Amino acid sequence: MATLRFSTLVFPVILSVFMLMNFDLSIMTVNARYLLETSLPEGLPKPEIPSLPNLELPPLPKVELPPLPHLPPLEKPKLPELPKFPELPKLPNLDHSKISKDSSLPKLSEVSELPKPELPKLPELPNFPKPEVPKLPELPNVPKPELPKLPELPPLSKPVLPSLPKDIPFPSFNSPHATRTNP
Repeated sequence: MATLRFSTLVFPVILSVFMLMNFDLSIMTVNARYLLETSLPEGLPKPEIPSLPNLELPPLPKVELPPLPHLPPLEKPKLPELPKFPELPKLPNLDHSKISKDSSLPKLSEVSELPKPELPKLPELPNFPKPEVPKLPELPNVPKPELPKLPELPPLSKPVLPSLPKDIPFPSFNSPHATRTNP
């Protein structure tokens, strides 16, 4: 089993906790400053709130890119000429009346009626006697048993459900961080 160093496991945890603490403190200082500036009476002097100095970053050095090599302009590709095809003959307008009278079309020979195929006759089956079903014996009329009568119950009243008082607010399912407003 591989052993882990203490620093590889603990250092990222310490770093993430430190970052979370700094994030929460910056939110708290902004909110505290906003509350102090807005909630003080007019006659009282405003307390001095230490603020972090604005860090000025040094300007980044300008990086000059080497010029791109000039490419020659693209020439239009020369396409080979397509061969010219001879014109196709035009077909005449098709009229059904003219086609049937045109004698240049070959006529189809009339087909005589085909003889109907003769199906072989099936052999006749002998007459089987019908099976006799025995009759069930008739049962004598038996009187129906009398059931005892159930007592009549009074009708049930509608159940009364308890209602919530109107002054109890409904629970909110929003997260507590969603209601926080920053100035």
